[in-house]
Amino acid sequence: MSVKLALPKGWIQGHTASFLERAGFEYADYRQSSRSYRPESGAFPDLFTKVLHEKDIAIQVATGNYDLAICGFDWTRELLVRYHHEAIVKIRDLGYGHRNLYVASSRFSDIQSIEDIKAKHGPVRIVSEYPNLAAAFALKLRLPDFRIFPVWGATDAYPPEHADLAIVSASSEADLIRKDLVPIAKILSGNAWLIANRNSLQQKDMSRILASFYRTIPKTPETEAELKISEIDSENKFEFSPIEDNVILLALADGHQQAHTISFLQKAGVKLTGYESSSQTRRPAFGFNGVDVKVVRPQDMPQQVASGNFDLAITGKDWLADQLYQFPSSPVEELMNLGFGRVRIVAVVHNNLPVQSTADLRHRLESGLIPILRIASEYSNIADMYARENHLSPYKVIPSWGATEAFLPEDADVLIENTETGSTLVKNNLKIIETLFESTGCLIANSNSLADPLKKGRIDKLVHIFEKGLKEN
Repeated sequence: MSVKLALPKGWIQGHTASFLERAGFEYADYRQSSRSYRPESGAFPDLFTKVLHEKDIAIQVATGNYDLAICGFDWTRELLVRYHHEAIVKIRDLGYGHRNLYVASSRFSDIQSIEDIKAKHGPVRIVSEYPNLAAAFALKLRLPDFRIFPVWGATDAYPPEHADLAIVSASSEADLIRKDLVPIAKILSGNAWLIANRNSLQQKDMSRILASFYRTIPKTPETEAELKISEIDSENKFEFSPIEDNVILLALADGHQQAHTISFLQKAGVKLTGYESSSQTRRPAFGFNGVDVKVVRPQDMPQQVASGNFDLAITGKDWLADQLYQFPSSPVEELMNLGFGRVRIVAVVHNNLPVQSTADLRHRLESGLIPILRIASEYSNIADMYARENHLSPYKVIPSWGATEAFLPEDADVLIENTETGSTLVKNNLKIIETLFESTGCLIANSNSLADPLKKGRIDKLVHIFEKGLKEN
């Protein structure tokens, strides 16, 4: 009976590769820059290995899809703090990938301590990639009224205007202080861990593999000198002032869409300082009076615009569609198609599955050849709509944080994915069976902001400027 091991993708991948090399696993194609989702172990030919986004790993082990995995302690704890009886066993602290989770507020906020949190009138707004840990913190403090805002990332961008507190992952308090955040409490501290499925430990002989994880002595993580607020260089720090009622708040994207957005704004003649990929500021200076900017994740923008936290955002049509499929009456709408970042949203299967279309997929379901259709996607609402509109029943949607190509064929039957050229899909032995729609960058707006005469005037001027950028393309 083969053993299935899940390894993390992302910032921890290089550290994990070094550890596995010292442990004697002999992986030739697992390293920081590797794009392989199925590295093979020279030491354990029968070991099935899959590379997944780190945020997906704990739940994949809990459901029994993998016997062993390397995962950050934070993501394991995020699952277990809510689902106490999940079948996850922590095997060994691997001594690298150290992270702390802090509760932090803005240095411009009135909340600077636990006592301030408890004394706040009205709901305490907490933004986090870790909603379960955020809720556990609020309940531990016995807060009578709190709101948890789950986001994909960029949590440090939200306080103080859009959240009172942020649950932030950082290597030290110094990291927070550099981002204008004040650490109030450390709620978690840990390294990467080897974890296992409890049933697999009882049913499979994994002694040789487990022994390899004990060949290395964990390295002691280096600690960083702490900064004090008084040591901040004030000349290079953002100076906070409350947002005026008629000021437009615009969200710009970090990550892959950032380069496209920078190029477009330059063509439109917009002077933007601090939005370079090397910059760590979440508040670049926008060369247009009456407009303030924050940098957040494009996945979060439609929800943030709909909730009124932003008036405008430059995001993708794909993420707007995902929002509107779940909330059709959401007060967010597309103002402009900006044309850049063009991708197709497609339904994808493994080449070994003998289907060429969604109709073929439905036939296999109706014939009982597929007992339940497993659809993995970052676009969970688009995936749900795809299944319902095409009568693909029974089905279940598996939400993913990324690296979704790795799910086929073992952990899912279909992906709803974005692709630019399709080359990555081909490299992973996958094929497209349907194109759902085409997505490009777009400017979206809050419907209530458009109805405000003061804001509408500034939005119209900004749209006019962006139209110049379109003409330059």
